[in-house]
Amino acid sequence: MGLQIEYCGEEYIPDSSRDFEIGREGDLVIDDNPVLHPKLLRLYFSADLWWIQNVGARLAAMLGTPDGSLNAWLGPQARMPMTVPELKVRFVAGPTTYELSFSLDPLPAGVAAGERAVDSEPTPDGLKFSFEQRLLLLALLEPVLCDRLKGVSSSLSSPELAQRLGWSLTKFNRKLDAICEKFEAAGVRGLHGSPDRLAFNRKARLIEYLLMTQYFTPADLKELRVYVAAQTAEYSIPVRS
Repeated sequence: MGLQIEYCGEEYIPDSSRDFEIGREGDLVIDDNPVLHPKLLRLYFSADLWWIQNVGARLAAMLGTPDGSLNAWLGPQARMPMTVPELKVRFVAGPTTYELSFSLDPLPAGVAAGERAVDSEPTPDGLKFSFEQRLLLLALLEPVLCDRLKGVSSSLSSPELAQRLGWSLTKFNRKLDAICEKFEAAGVRGLHGSPDRLAFNRKARLIEYLLMTQYFTPADLKELRVYVAAQTAEYSIPVRS
């Protein structure tokens, strides 16, 4: 089976006779980002299947298909076979989100498309968010959705996001807590706040999840921008001649 990887406009074709490593070092060098593991993902061919394994110690990877039929969280040391023709892989390291595209042709014989070896996570379709909660989620995703074609994007800090929305940092954090509680109650892992889990890590996990479930698209950003424009107009001081 032929496997092709696309990252930032470059194409890579792994050799089935040896492992293909992805990270800060390896066959596909993602970035010199010090938060990124030297080796995060390992691809290998075994039992007539291509496999993807997370060989990192702390970073998770989100795997999904373009049509949303497969959404899975690949934690450290977890692995799964590639059984779909197209697969998106996203992960967050520090303030940066990365995206790779995998293409497989042909599909492995005797394996149902979409069969998975790791637990998939619930989609947020049944969750209800208030208007301001939607705005927060859109602000969080805005840099990523704008730059997703580049395969890499830098996220904003909480103070920057609060400023973008015209809110106090306290209001922003309170609403972020409420959103994470909703996702946690729906079964989404990795969003629980605690002394040893910084707010940044929760935001990174939230970005991963929302991207993979395709809850928002770039077209949804209009809602955020209309709101920001209205806020700016409301609080601007008119110039008089």
